[in-house]
Amino acid sequence: MRRVDEAVKQVLSEVIPTLKDPRIGFVTVTGVDTTSDLAQTTVWVSVLGNEKQRAATMVALEHATGALQRELGSQLRLRRTPRVLFAYDPAVEHGVRMTKLIDELTPHDDPGAESGDSELTLEHSDDHSA
Repeated sequence: MRRVDEAVKQVLSEVIPTLKDPRIGFVTVTGVDTTSDLAQTTVWVSVLGNEKQRAATMVALEHATGALQRELGSQLRLRRTPRVLFAYDPAVEHGVRMTKLIDELTPHDDPGAESGDSELTLEHSDDHSA
């Protein structure tokens, strides 16, 4: 099913940005899980924006499933076109949040202070050798 999943991901990644619905924001297809009988495919997406934009995008994608399924059927020519279900993938948002937390915890060095620390270390080591 890996090849089918990759093919579905490729097609939908190309087709979703061409949809004319203004509710659809910046969407990234992060993963696809198709059942072995090709009855259903779950498409995992991340959406750039706040909670309201994300909810509007998910509703718009649900409304576009018929058109997206037709496009899948015409481009992939599978023996059966799977029913498309969309699911929000929080992994990207979680990763961004973790990166921000790490950045907040990491001390930001001032370039001038760094050279001053080196001078103090050198002076300190000179004192011991004398």
